Amino acid sequence: MGNVGNPAGVLEMEEIQATARALGLEVTALEIRRAEDITPAFEALKSRADALYISPDALINTNRVRLNTLALGARLPTMSSIREYVAAGTLMSYGANLTDLWRRAAEFVDKILRGAKPAYIPVEQPTRFDLVFNLTTAKVLGLKVPEGFLLRADEVIE
Repeated sequence: MGNVGNPAGVLEMEEIQATARALGLEVTALEIRRAEDITPAFEALKSRADALYISPDALINTNRVRLNTLALGARLPTMSSIREYVAAGTLMSYGANLTDLWRRAAEFVDKILRGAKPAYIPVEQPTRFDLVFNLTTAKVLGLKVPEGFLLRADEVIE
């Protein structure tokens, strides 16, 4: 599910579909543009999905609790790349550590303010990724989670 009014969300959804096809998985895209589209998207999904990936953006973020409530009602495990969604009830997330990214951005700003030319600052990719799991959501969904998986998680929310 993603906001098709957000170009970054559209790109992410295209990448997800390409990766899923390469793995032999079928993907149904739930395209939303506003909060009013969320409930009809879940209605259209009824019994057609085994899980739901939530592509993060401002619209999704604002409605993350509602999305998680609808997903739990539909008995759908959910995943995102944002840790905060897991705290709101998403089953799990795996993505770049946002705190680390903001810290790195502040270091770039500091370099620029000290006279560095932005064109000479190398582009960097995230280096720290976090796996966060919501054990409470797993229990509500009746999922049995291997202990080894929980031990690999950077954070387990109970």
